[in-house]
Amino acid sequence: MSIFTSRSLEETATFAHKWLEEITSLYPDLDTALVVGLSGHLGAGKTAYVKALARILGIQEDITSPTFVIMKNYDIAHGPWKKVVHIDAYRLEKKEELTALQWDNVISDPQNVILIEWPENVGLTEFKPSADIHFEIKDGVHHIEVR
Repeated sequence: MSIFTSRSLEETATFAHKWLEEITSLYPDLDTALVVGLSGHLGAGKTAYVKALARILGIQEDITSPTFVIMKNYDIAHGPWKKVVHIDAYRLEKKEELTALQWDNVISDPQNVILIEWPENVGLTEFKPSADIHFEIKDGVHHIEVR
């Protein structure tokens, strides 16, 4: 477990770059997608982190939270995966609701990195390989904890 303190979007991007290097060295050859849970209160920095990762991976599209559409896909220009799958499970209540998103296909593709906000809402904290990143704001400073 490590905790990173961020006082700016640039510092969050620096952390995202270091995290990306670490996670790709931990899982160089996967036979399923990598699931990354992003938890924390509203406004704690989850989507900002996804934006930083997207820029590092060469995604040029504007990244916005998929709160209403639930899932967005982005093609990766370079990196160990081919697609970022960004899910916002804030409005979901159980894992079965992911079926409508063709979840079995998404999770089985090793070319996907799945970044899911609010993973606890759909029980996605048990997936392996996976990473869990928790975001919190204390005294106006963002704290990012890798669990």
